[in-house]
Amino acid sequence: MADRSFEIARLNEIERSGNRGEWIPIRRSLGIAAFGVNAWSGEEGAELIPEHDEVPTGHEELYLVLDGQATFTVGGETVDAAAGTLVLARDPAVKRRAVAATGGTTILSMGAKPGEAFRVSPWEVTSEIFPLLDRGAYEEARRLLEEAVAEFPAEGVHLYNLACAEARLGEEDAALDHLLRAIELEDRFAAYAPDDEDLASLRDDPRFPRAPAT
Repeated sequence: MADRSFEIARLNEIERSGNRGEWIPIRRSLGIAAFGVNAWSGEEGAELIPEHDEVPTGHEELYLVLDGQATFTVGGETVDAAAGTLVLARDPAVKRRAVAATGGTTILSMGAKPGEAFRVSPWEVTSEIFPLLDRGAYEEARRLLEEAVAEFPAEGVHLYNLACAEARLGEEDAALDHLLRAIELEDRFAAYAPDDEDLASLRDDPRFPRAPAT
């Protein structure tokens, strides 16, 4: 029997997702349960790490530029990071973002909350859902999102995407309820909803959020 106490993998052999440049789901691929670790790869100008903080998770995050060059914005400061550069966002509240400055840039990201057992971040669940929605696998997406909502009831992103899946399945009442709850938790979703084609079947309902007047 093969010894499973260790495992070897190659980054270029891990199946990638098209969300945010190319997501390389290292943690999921290797079944890592102790900490979060992923990689992001893209061509010049690709936003590899969108602006965000880690307040909901409390994670410390470490980024390593493996290839190419990235431009980080961390706490309002810009950092030009060549291959081999480490960027540590120790404070969960600090905003961070990274864009590929050259083609073929790859960033490795690692994170966990000090002193606590690791839990999978909500965005990672969401990143698995997008390909399902894109190819019309709404039933499967709904099932996974219902599980995510049960685990992360205060995360608006799962409720919003659940509303999208339900709207596509013709379940307008449930979709609208989940959409309004998502907006209650995170008002940014009120701006997304009017132009989201997944929610087109809900637009005639008077409770549906309207685009602001220009």
